[in-house]
Amino acid sequence: MSQYDITVRQGLPEEMQTLLRDYPRDAWPDHPNFAASIERWMGAHTMFRQIAAIVATDTEEMLDKQIDPDWYAMRLGHFGNALVRNLHGHHTWEDRKFFPELMAADDRFTAGLEMLEADHDAMDGLLDGLVQSSNRFIKLMDLSPQDAPSELPEVLKQAEGIQTFLIRHLTDEEDLTVPILLHHKLRG
Repeated sequence: MSQYDITVRQGLPEEMQTLLRDYPRDAWPDHPNFAASIERWMGAHTMFRQIAAIVATDTEEMLDKQIDPDWYAMRLGHFGNALVRNLHGHHTWEDRKFFPELMAADDRFTAGLEMLEADHDAMDGLLDGLVQSSNRFIKLMDLSPQDAPSELPEVLKQAEGIQTFLIRHLTDEEDLTVPILLHHKLRG
């Protein structure tokens, strides 16, 4: 396993923090090159974290029998779909458009951007796991409601895995890319 693997890294690798030291996170909003497009992109990241938390919290409440199973199934279908669909669209755009733009602007960070693309590949597996476990629960709610709760531990495992993944990945992604954007006056 590489130090760049999301399952082992504890933050953005030191050699990828070159610009982060010059452009620390707490100074980004006041930087003259901090464009509205950067703020919107980071806002999408906040939304992903929030939706993942909703799915996990709802599932915990369902396991504790604090919410109605039909209500939970409806929310799981809605928020689970929103999370999966939006994350797939977001990271596809990053891989095809955004990261190549950043690589062209500053090739010192190619390894870091490739690390983030590898994260996206790993994310696809996590999202597929959530889709499969959620769909099993929702189908069982129609076919065999008494058996549906047996799927909840797997839904929770997948939702919590996505939450943990997003905390690490989105933070590293922002810490690598925003300083590049600020330094090279991109997306303004």
